Amino acid sequence: MGYHAWFECINDNCSVKYPLDKVIYTCEKCGDLLKVVHDINELKKQSAEEWKSLFDKRYRGNVWPYGSGVWGKKEWVNPNIRDENVVSLYEGNTNLFWADRFGQEIGVPDLWIKQCGNSHTGSFKDLGMTVLVSMVKQMISDGQKIHAVACASTGDTSAALASYCATAGIPSIVFLPKNKVSTAQLVQPMANGALVLALDTDFDGCMNIVREICQDNDIYLANSMNSLRIEGQKTISIEIVQQFGWKVPDWIIIPGGNLGNVSALGKGFMLMEELGLINKRPRIVLAQSEKANPLYLSYQNGFKDFSPIIAQKTLASAIQIGNPVSFKKAIDILKEFDGVVEQASEQELSDAAAWGDLFGMFNCPHTGVALAALIKLINRKVIQSHQSVVVISTAHGLKFTDFKINYHENRLKSVKSRYNNIPIDLPPDTKLVRQAILERLENKITYK
Repeated sequence: MGYHAWFECINDNCSVKYPLDKVIYTCEKCGDLLKVVHDINELKKQSAEEWKSLFDKRYRGNVWPYGSGVWGKKEWVNPNIRDENVVSLYEGNTNLFWADRFGQEIGVPDLWIKQCGNSHTGSFKDLGMTVLVSMVKQMISDGQKIHAVACASTGDTSAALASYCATAGIPSIVFLPKNKVSTAQLVQPMANGALVLALDTDFDGCMNIVREICQDNDIYLANSMNSLRIEGQKTISIEIVQQFGWKVPDWIIIPGGNLGNVSALGKGFMLMEELGLINKRPRIVLAQSEKANPLYLSYQNGFKDFSPIIAQKTLASAIQIGNPVSFKKAIDILKEFDGVVEQASEQELSDAAAWGDLFGMFNCPHTGVALAALIKLINRKVIQSHQSVVVISTAHGLKFTDFKINYHENRLKSVKSRYNNIPIDLPPDTKLVRQAILERLENKITYK
């Protein structure tokens, strides 16, 4: 098969091309970001129905490496990788949870939660990291001298990098903002043997340092400015449509920090459209924390300009980013998809996460940001009751147990817990236990 892909500058006035096995993150000519481009003419040699049949046949199968939700779409992701160099932990193929009861409560019964946290390291970052680390493994096997892979992270990226590098036998280095990630997020790269550097700065400060460190080509940069990551993350779009029987929902809501995820989301839909698998696009909502909202501020002036900010401390720590590297790609996608950018306060994101939990979810704070944005857009009648909506849940709630415990114990700063639910302390007395049960059942406690 003649499938192949390459790096290309995102600047239409430049469009310089580079091979995928070149250690490069920005265009050598103009300095802009790169994108991965596929040979569309070659991909079009298979019909849309043939692609659907192939992807459905591979779905959750056991033929290496095609059972992975990413590598089941290998021709569309990175056809340059030889199968023996794929580093996969069976990522993707995550649950699309029909949250109909919660949807009825808030006014959109056709509500679905894409549970990307049900992955090996507990977040959607696995989808991109499998592609990047596989490429590094192939580069090393072909004789390139790469001593380690490094990233700046607010938690989830570092966990994915450390795990995939450990699987591949490649050293990893992670730069974390000191005291700004959850204990669960911190322990993941520690457990997988990464060199963990806790810097007394924020994510943007860590990003500046790792970019300088990776100027030497023997340490490879794994942040989302490296567009190999985007190729894996774009499979979220393909997977959602596949799970709907190759139908497209009306809206998709995704939380954003460094903004690689929203550009990946749009790229997946555009590829499916170009190859004839779909004939409509969803509208995309990018949800940000009010305390780290540079794209929201840009959206307010019609994307006429974009200015980095100093992100303030937010409970949605993974998106506490004031200078996102992928803002140009994100803006381009939002324009293409008639996109909306919404923000959520600390109160709104905390309550939205807890409210959703009462209907069977277990939401991380970033999913809380997306749910809060959804509720606001429903209340403003931007999203209509008859429309279908998918919310991207980016990480598993178990990575943020402190957030959830503190919410229910009403100990979150500047947040009054509206839906808290704490244990009732009782002596081992059957009468008192029965009384407590009856009081709960008779009151039929609801959360409005």
